[in-house]
Amino acid sequence: MTFGNITRRSTLLAVPALAAPATLRAQPAYPSRSIRMVVPFPAGGATDLTARVVAERMNVLLGQPVVIDNRPGAGGNLGADMVAKADPDGYTLLTCTIGTASINQFLYTRLPYDPMKDLTSIALINEVANGIVVPANSPFKTLQDVLAAAKGKPGQLNYGTPGNGTSGHLCGEYLKTKAGVNLTHVPYRGTSQIIPDVLAGRVEVAIDNLPGYLPHIEAGRMRCLAVTSANRWFNLRDIPTVKESGIPDFEAVAWFGFQAPAKVPRPIIDKLAQTVTGIVAEPAIAERLREIGSSPKPLGPAEFDRYITAENDKWRDVVKAAGAKLD
Repeated sequence: MTFGNITRRSTLLAVPALAAPATLRAQPAYPSRSIRMVVPFPAGGATDLTARVVAERMNVLLGQPVVIDNRPGAGGNLGADMVAKADPDGYTLLTCTIGTASINQFLYTRLPYDPMKDLTSIALINEVANGIVVPANSPFKTLQDVLAAAKGKPGQLNYGTPGNGTSGHLCGEYLKTKAGVNLTHVPYRGTSQIIPDVLAGRVEVAIDNLPGYLPHIEAGRMRCLAVTSANRWFNLRDIPTVKESGIPDFEAVAWFGFQAPAKVPRPIIDKLAQTVTGIVAEPAIAERLREIGSSPKPLGPAEFDRYITAENDKWRDVVKAAGAKLD
């Protein structure tokens, strides 16, 4: 009897030890396969460039491919909604923007996802000034030239942006409100589609993230009239700010970060956040981000949440003052 009890007890005690390896095999360490990084704008713009710089290094540090998946449309809403509704397993992530994470919830009357409930912050990566850009042969030499023309011919002067709800769009609306002018918004489907029209003079002014325009500005094919940041941008020191150009208290920057579906387990979010903020802090990666015209600003999940909250407070008021609404 004693022998039988000992044998039975020993067998029971051994069960967890036998079961543990099977459990570990069923839940391999994250990541165990490729990660899809949804970029909600076309290739070539600041969102895409930011994602690719960081994803390339993530490939190495995580030991799995991070595959860029460009899903443009509706001011970034299509790609953001895709991630918001994806399986919360950490294998579908979003390169979020000021639009998808903040502005669009105030601008669109119907948004297919709730940015505050359906997505969770991983990390902020960088900030980017917008430029007010014209072709090199434009008669406009300063921002004041543009505003004077707009006042003389209300609604006849157009400005192109990479899409409804983008920071370029809202900067334009903000400028119209602050300067008391009427400009006509022409939304494109990404920076790569605006640039040929600016070069050809088919759109008179572009308001957009600087990175995609820097090569053309440096080559003399375009002229940047002003930057939208509070201070002159680090790689365009000769270009005045909008504030310096006569519009007081004007400041607006775009920004990019990574988000995941809201229910992704916390350990995965923490691992991704530690990886991404560490990457952005690496001198070589920080330099690459500056080379594309952005300023590195690595923030983890809690800090990124506070950053988004502050942006919400600002852009809620801007959208309301501009009276801008999209279906």
